Amino acid sequence: MVRSERSRRRIIALSVPLVGIIALTGCSTDSPDSGAISPATAPVESAFEHVHGLGADPLTGDTYAATHLGVWLIPTGALPDTYLVGAPRADATQPVQIAGRAQDTMAFTVAAPGQLLASGHPDPAEQSNLALPNLGLMSSTDGASSWTTLSLEGVTDFHDLDAVPLNDGSLRVYGYDAAAGAVSVSDDSGLTWSPRAVLALRDLAADPSQTDRLYATTATGVMVSTDAGRTFGPLDGAPALLLVDAVDAASGGGWVGLDPTGGVWRQDGETWTQTGTTGRTPEAFAVVDGPVSWLLVADATGITASDDFGDTWTALVSAAG
Repeated sequence: MVRSERSRRRIIALSVPLVGIIALTGCSTDSPDSGAISPATAPVESAFEHVHGLGADPLTGDTYAATHLGVWLIPTGALPDTYLVGAPRADATQPVQIAGRAQDTMAFTVAAPGQLLASGHPDPAEQSNLALPNLGLMSSTDGASSWTTLSLEGVTDFHDLDAVPLNDGSLRVYGYDAAAGAVSVSDDSGLTWSPRAVLALRDLAADPSQTDRLYATTATGVMVSTDAGRTFGPLDGAPALLLVDAVDAASGGGWVGLDPTGGVWRQDGETWTQTGTTGRTPEAFAVVDGPVSWLLVADATGITASDDFGDTWTALVSAAG
């Protein structure tokens, strides 16, 4: 998930491919009926395999893909100035594996400007004496070049994370503990945790304007909690979404989500309207906030961005083959 303070139906290619295949679990390889992607010209040395999360930091201007093989810097230089307004733009022209680290980054969020949070499993090349191969909650303030363990090392493997600021300046961090099948919450920026509802979910997203309000996508529909994850109930009127995120108030507020076919849905009041599609099953999704909201989506064809809620798409990373 992305927070900016928290941060034509054709695909326009920027010629930044991956060598090999981005293997996204459960994703279709069908292309939308929207036109062809231009040929690849800038090869990448290794594929990132599964993409677990996407995010953009409004402080540094960097855009990230959290993957089975570490966190990667994603090129965005060809996007217009409405992307991350006021932030510097990275010089990268192709994806870069940050610091050569290949930890399996199962959960990832830009928790605050300049701060990343993540969880997952150690880099196979790094020696580990953990009781369980779980990284717990980690924090980075140098763009994923290094990580500091905050809590639960050797204990918990979070598969999703989101964070919202509290009035005292700390972060409330929501995490989905995959082994327990339960939501956990921390009100001290990830140092200590309390267990909350047991829920089989695919994605969770916290409301930055109402910190007790938490959305979760499940096999039976979108669920919502108004008591910081203690209980959940159905979100009436919501489509069957796979991934969901909040839209910044500066660009209209509300929520936007992707269904299993790649359909983009936006909430306006109590009504959800389909505003576009990728034509493919999404694997990871984030909203990049600002005066113009940008959507980032990873799927079997790579990573794309949209500034019109899915009506048109720009390819940032294209899968070769």
